[in-house]
Amino acid sequence: MNLRGRNKVSPEFSMSSMTDIVFLLLIFFMLTSPVITPEALDLILPKAKGKTTNKQNVSVSITKDLKYYVDGEQVPLKNLETALKSKLNGVEQPTVILRAEKDVILQKAVDVMSIANDNKYKLVLAVKPN
Repeated sequence: MNLRGRNKVSPEFSMSSMTDIVFLLLIFFMLTSPVITPEALDLILPKAKGKTTNKQNVSVSITKDLKYYVDGEQVPLKNLETALKSKLNGVEQPTVILRAEKDVILQKAVDVMSIANDNKYKLVLAVKPN
C-alpha cells in the first residue's frame, strides 16, 4: 500500500514572473516621466552662481528661435503683457521667472523685464547653477 501524498510542494522559487513585472513597471515609468514634467520646454540656460528661494507664480520662457511661452503655452510678444496680467490677477507679490536660452538676444529678455517693471511684478532670471 502506497501512503505517500500525491501533491508535493516544490521548494524552488521562480523569479521570472517577478522580473517580468519589474521590467514592465520600468518601461511604464520611462515612457510616462517626460509627460509629467511641469516645464516641458528644453532650454539651455546660462550658468551663474547663486540660488533663489522665491515662490514662482508665472514662468516666461524664450526659446532660441524667439518664441515666447507663459507657463508652457506659446504666446506672441504683443500678447505677452495681457497673458501675464490674466495669470497674475489678484496675486499678492506677483513674481515672474524669466527663462531665456543663453543664445537669445539680450533685447528680447529686456522686453520681458520692461513688461514686468511696468506692471510692478518682481522678476527673477532663471539660470543653470555652476
